[in-house]
Amino acid sequence: MLDIKLLRENLEAVKERLATRGAKIDWESFVALDRERRESLARLERLKEKKNLLSGGIGKLKKSGGDATALMREVEEVARAIREGEPPLAEVERRFDEFMLTVPNLPHESVPLGAGPEDNPEVRRWGEIPRFDFKPKPHWEIGEELGILDFARAGKIAGARFVVYHKEGALLERALANFMLATHTRENGYAEVFPPSIVNTASLTGTSQLPKFAADLFKLEGTDYWLSPTAEVQVTNLFRGETLDPDRLPLKLCAWTANFRSEAGSYGKDTRGIIRLHQFQKVELVKFVRPEQSYEEIESLTRDAESILQKLGLPYRVVALCTGDLGFGAAKTYDIEVWLPGQNAYKEISSCSNFEAFQARRAGIRYRSPGRTRSDFVHTLNGSGLAVGRTLVAVLENYQQKDGTVIVPEALRPYMGGLEKIA
Repeated sequence: MLDIKLLRENLEAVKERLATRGAKIDWESFVALDRERRESLARLERLKEKKNLLSGGIGKLKKSGGDATALMREVEEVARAIREGEPPLAEVERRFDEFMLTVPNLPHESVPLGAGPEDNPEVRRWGEIPRFDFKPKPHWEIGEELGILDFARAGKIAGARFVVYHKEGALLERALANFMLATHTRENGYAEVFPPSIVNTASLTGTSQLPKFAADLFKLEGTDYWLSPTAEVQVTNLFRGETLDPDRLPLKLCAWTANFRSEAGSYGKDTRGIIRLHQFQKVELVKFVRPEQSYEEIESLTRDAESILQKLGLPYRVVALCTGDLGFGAAKTYDIEVWLPGQNAYKEISSCSNFEAFQARRAGIRYRSPGRTRSDFVHTLNGSGLAVGRTLVAVLENYQQKDGTVIVPEALRPYMGGLEKIA
């Protein structure tokens, strides 16, 4: 959520920056709602002050032996006016809050201008794209031929966009998650948490999945519970409504969880294989930092995610998302895209974003510096470190052999009981 004071004092500048996203916002409604809200609030405050003043006069009059009947009647009339004014104020505040929840974050000044993915500039590349003396296969063919990916039985159990991992496939998925967690906790300085996979509406609102992206989520019927689309939700909301000790900042957490997405807006995209599933596992990186640290921390968070691909020897590139492709709550985002030979393309494997105070303001996450009476909102950052299933895809496609086997990257072998090859 944006700072209301910023909107009131710099509305034209905000309009210009949000226009670079292609956002269509009814600013006249904001101005009207804000005026109505402030006028209603001021009216009630004046009535409350009048009531307090009159009530004090009643006490003085009674002490002096005077008749306070008329004054008491006037106090009751003011109290009635207050009671009658509270519901309209609550209604306008509800409409105002609903409006504020629909306004996206401001792009940082360093974000490149653009309309969509085609305008995302490449920042860097790492690794050599492998060359094969045969036509490389896509992962779904490799997995089915090895008997480690089972789409048919997953469809029988649940439906489309699910998979069952068998034997070395299940082992590889688990090994990748353990390898990622070990790297991030032992080398990159993150503390591991293991949260629930079910979250409530307040948590999804705090991290800005709701109300805008309800269609992309799975809701548990008849409850306030949802299946989490990303551990960003759980880990960020660990501190919802809290004021953090500044000595704990930057606070770096990671979590391995199952994630659930309806993929409502992805009709026709990546329908084969395990690139875009309804359920997938991911290791998420989350940071809580001081505002002045956040743009250094987004660079280091991205490098932490990249370190997994480097250790696995998987070629990738990093792109900076332009204003028109930026996520709703992000001020700046880097996408890491891994090379997939079987599809002859780079595919996103991690998005690393700085939300500045956007999530913290919605979720009420603050910190108080020593010597200050006023608390400030932290900046929150997160990114995949990495999407486990997509990393498994990259391993299968980049390490496939002509005879149909797959070499296990050396960094993973200790997590797979020393296994060197999937055959």
